[in-house]
Amino acid sequence: MTRHAVLRIPTVTDFDAPYFLSTPGAGKTIADHRKNQIVFGQGDHADAVFFILQGRVKLTVLSEQGKEAVVGLLEPGQFFGECCLNGIPVRTSTATTMEDSIIAVINKATMLATLRDEPAMSEFFMAYLLARNSRIEEDLIDQLFNSSEKRLARLLLILARFGEDGSSQPIDIDISQETLAEMIGTTRSRVSYFMNKFRRLGFISYDATIQVHESLLNAMSNTSIAAQKAS
Repeated sequence: MTRHAVLRIPTVTDFDAPYFLSTPGAGKTIADHRKNQIVFGQGDHADAVFFILQGRVKLTVLSEQGKEAVVGLLEPGQFFGECCLNGIPVRTSTATTMEDSIIAVINKATMLATLRDEPAMSEFFMAYLLARNSRIEEDLIDQLFNSSEKRLARLLLILARFGEDGSSQPIDIDISQETLAEMIGTTRSRVSYFMNKFRRLGFISYDATIQVHESLLNAMSNTSIAAQKAS
């Protein structure tokens, strides 16, 4: 697999966080993972931080009762497994690739030393943590106050990257209705019902991939989706 990583070679006095994360070295490796490969499992020893260079990763949690929930879909440029930096000794979730992926693995000691010694790396990592915290707050509000229909609509808009450049991109990852249901806390049959409804209303279209249209964003912004009538 071709690695798309290096932006430029840093000078001694110019620490480059993306370059550091995308190249192997002391305490760092770059690993290729095939689709549906487990990166780490819930309960595994936690001794490294991971950074996605290419591909996507799904985080899931399994309850004592055997119920699985999807707690995150991660893309290139995102960290995962960073809880080990806070002294948590074991993994609290399972990380599985959703497609062929390239992932940087930085051991805990190397990551902590770099954060301590390199202000540019600390700033890069802090920006990620702040953005993730904002996303978690938004997800919590969504879960507490919105219907499952609106939660699905919001998730589709996020997956289609609405808002980044004013247009959507096809949702090109292999994501099942069961996974969507696990992410928004409802059943697969309800997701199927809502997806068919969204398609009838012209909010989405799908064949090989799901395409989210601006009309779904407008419906979310202006009125309750439940008030919309099928054409």
